[in-house]
This record gives sequence, structure tokens and C-alpha cells, in this order.
Amino acid sequence: MKIRYLVAAAVFALTAGTAQAETLKVGSTATGIPFTFLDVGKNEITGMMVDVVKAIGNHAGFEPDVQSVDWVSLIPALESGRIDMIAAAMSITDARKKVVDFSDPIFPYGEGLVVRADDDTRYSADLHETVGKVIGVQQGTNFHKVLEARKGIGEIKVYENIADIMRDVQLGRIAVGLADYPIMSYQIGIGKFPDLKMVEGYESQISAPIGVAIKKGQPELLARINAGLATIKENGELDALAKKWKLN
Repeated sequence: MKIRYLVAAAVFALTAGTAQAETLKVGSTATGIPFTFLDVGKNEITGMMVDVVKAIGNHAGFEPDVQSVDWVSLIPALESGRIDMIAAAMSITDARKKVVDFSDPIFPYGEGLVVRADDDTRYSADLHETVGKVIGVQQGTNFHKVLEARKGIGEIKVYENIADIMRDVQLGRIAVGLADYPIMSYQIGIGKFPDLKMVEGYESQISAPIGVAIKKGQPELLARINAGLATIKENGELDALAKKWKLN
């Protein structure tokens, strides 16, 4: 009976029209290009996940008010009520599902290694080649936790964002950066870090899809989000957004 109610509520939201759309506060990071980042010219957060949550909102009867939130503050901001949902490069993991509710999967995700273009080291999945070197990783990510649990690797240096990791690799301050493959690959592809390259042949060890996160205990909102997401998957909007952001 409850499932029938949730489906009916979601369908109603999808057909309610923009005149009845509510505004929901969405937390996104300013440094996760191309998923979420600050457009300096417009002074607003944009990116793939921002476009996705706007498209979902168009079909689910809500208007996103996108706000810049630091990565480590996203879940605390959600739990405190400062924001209503998270739209960022946040992967769906068992640990996170204990504290937030996720939408259905939106995009596949995994980590990659970035090094200077003149680094010819053949890095393996166990990262033993990093002994005697410094590895940069983003604070509060799955990658950070996995690195801390590994033995026989180099020194770990923690950063607040991926851009700083890539900058320090380029400047030679650290040898290797381990972070979100799509984000680093995109930034290298657009020429932002001309002296860097992704390590070819490295296979992701921590792969999980990303999704929209909301505070626990809101089944009606989750049903609306998933219904809107299903619509943009079926009508091709999601594929078009992936193509727009060079993620297809």
C-alpha cells in the first residue's frame, strides 16, 4: 500500500507543472569539474550534476537552488538541514547509505592515477611503486580510506580538493595523485594541466556509481527524484548531458 502511495505521489509531482514547483537547496562543490564547479564568469556553480538535478527538477516539480559547499561539509550540511540534497561527484557506498538516502545510480565512477607527463613509472594496482614518493588524495573520499588501509606504499598527503592535488603533481611537490578519474581526465583534456597525464593501464579498484543524496526519512522526495531520473534516462536527456560534458 505504501509503495502504491509513493508511486502515486511521484506521478503527481511529475504532472504538477512548474507553477507549483518548490525550491530545494542543493549542495554542490566548487572544485569537482566537470561534475560540479564554479563558473567564475557567472559566479555560480555549474557542471554535469547541476544540469542533472535541474533536469530531474523539471520533471519532479522542484526548482534547485544550488549552493557551494565544501566536500567534507556536504553530508553534515544535509543532516543539519542547511541543504535539502547533494548533487556532486558522490559515489553510492554502503558506508554513506547508513547516513543518507541515495537516488538510483546516475553515472559510473572510479579512481585514476595522475602523474607528470615525463613520469614513465609503470604503476600497478597495489601502488608499491610509490614507496619513497608522496601520494596526494582528497580528504573524506573512499580513495582516502582505502589508501590509509594499504601497506607498502608511499607517504599519503591529504588535500581538500582535486585541483590542489593536480597542481602539486604538476609543480613536483608530490609524485602521484589518486582521485576521481573523470574529473582529472577532463581537466587534462581541456588543457588545464598540460604537464600531467593519466596513468594508462591502471585499473580502478574502488568503482561505484554516483547519485543524488538526501536526508534519511523522506521517501516521498526520494520517489519524486527517482521518477524524474527515470524520465531523463528514458527520453535521452541524461545521455545528452553526458555528451555535453564529454563524459560519454
